[in-house]
Amino acid sequence: MKYIITLFTFLTLVACSNSKKTPDVSKIKVELTTQRFEKDFFALDANHLDAEMQQLYVKYQQFYIDFLQNVLASDPQPDSVLKNVQLFINAYRNIYTVSQSLYVDVTPIENEIKQGFKLMKYYFPNYQLPTQLVTYIGPWDAMFMLSTKNGGSSIFRDGPILGIGLQLFLGSNYSVYKEQGIQEMYPTFISRRFDKQYITNNAMKVLIDDIYPDKSLGKPLVQQMIEAGKRLFILQALVPNAPDSITTGYTQQQLDGCYKNEANIWSFFVVNNLLFVNDFNLIKDYLNDAPNTQALGDESPGFIGQFIGWQIVKKWMKKNSSATLQQLLNKSAKEIFEEAKYKPQ
Repeated sequence: MKYIITLFTFLTLVACSNSKKTPDVSKIKVELTTQRFEKDFFALDANHLDAEMQQLYVKYQQFYIDFLQNVLASDPQPDSVLKNVQLFINAYRNIYTVSQSLYVDVTPIENEIKQGFKLMKYYFPNYQLPTQLVTYIGPWDAMFMLSTKNGGSSIFRDGPILGIGLQLFLGSNYSVYKEQGIQEMYPTFISRRFDKQYITNNAMKVLIDDIYPDKSLGKPLVQQMIEAGKRLFILQALVPNAPDSITTGYTQQQLDGCYKNEANIWSFFVVNNLLFVNDFNLIKDYLNDAPNTQALGDESPGFIGQFIGWQIVKKWMKKNSSATLQQLLNKSAKEIFEEAKYKPQ
């Protein structure tokens, strides 16, 4: 690269909030019931495990299958299933206890998700929403087991079911997250988001991935950034009351630094001729979650590309104020870039 710049060394708080216009969806009806799978699962009697597992299947059916196959990754042989279930219950009993102290009542979360569903139905009326919200406790590595379904989260969708793994939402300061083995899977820049306030946000991300699968791999960097920006724009529309730091996953300080240095960040991509590069090895640092973007300094956020893409999308939407969110998704990233004429000052 021609030059490396450190943009985030000196940060000051800047006013970067956006006016968020939320449509009235109070009359839109959505069907959503909530089940606490983890309560029934950890109440299983070890002395009658086989019979009680059968009862658990009758009650949960598809989620029961998802849990055994995709969350626990259990061997399908009956004896192996019972053994794995008992081992898991013994190993995660304390985690379950902590989760129940934090999530005595999940009604507030259900209501937040239901509001997001109403907005999804408003913007995308033909999309078939989940109808069952199921909470569970899974193993620490469930994020990886479920990655093919949900892009890397303990929240996943399977047909009418939206499953929420509470083990990865026990609070950013939860002591177990600080342990070496967990840190190897979930470094602090990831585990700091393992908090209740991210649940609705992550749930809506799962639906966005469902309605708009990411097919940008291999495209020029600027187009991949814009595709990521589309997702942030949709996410903000579905969870309009969430702070932008939750929407982006950045810390507030990182987000403030992005706005303060927006013109310099854009200049970095332009001067280094990165916008139209499609070599993964050259652009991966700007498109992946990480503690920071190395070329932009230790205080910068990782995945800086989504921030620039988001600003380009906002510029295009401002110029096309009558465009719907579906039209935004249908619009090619190349056209958005050309028409937005983004050039921050």
